[in-house]
Amino acid sequence: MKKKSSRLSSEKTKRFGINASHNSKKRISEPAICKKCEAFYQKGRWTLDKNEIPNDPFERVEPTAVICPACRQIESGNPSGFVYLKGSFLDQHLEEIKNLLKNEEQKTARTNPLARIMSIKSAKGDMIVTTTTEHLAQHLGRTLNRAYGGTVRYDFSNGNKLVRVYWQRDD
Repeated sequence: MKKKSSRLSSEKTKRFGINASHNSKKRISEPAICKKCEAFYQKGRWTLDKNEIPNDPFERVEPTAVICPACRQIESGNPSGFVYLKGSFLDQHLEEIKNLLKNEEQKTARTNPLARIMSIKSAKGDMIVTTTTEHLAQHLGRTLNRAYGGTVRYDFSNGNKLVRVYWQRDD
């Protein structure tokens, strides 16, 4: 017979956030616009599409100026994803790889403007990319693997919403 767990299901799925600081419990009044990145918040979601801002003067309400969760997370310096790149291939194709990462960030921002690259730091044979979401870090790892081959590994944090992606290619 299977022993019943003494922990509640809500305890099992609870995440203890190193990056909980960017998730404010205070509800944002709609509409709102981010002072830093100009992302627009309406109907419970963030967008960068200016066409979603109402043009009808009777519907238009002046948006409240706020700082979006991604900009708050960047300010606090708490990434949710790390992408580690290594290998001799990296040195030979550094600018090309940086451009690929930035282009993928822009594509992702169309559907999720809160998914951003926080920083890209490179040294000889190494690069570290930090992201605001764990999903973007995973996406960047898959994109690198599809575009250039090599090996990719994903390490997920046990308790926090955090992922570390390791990509390597030596030539």
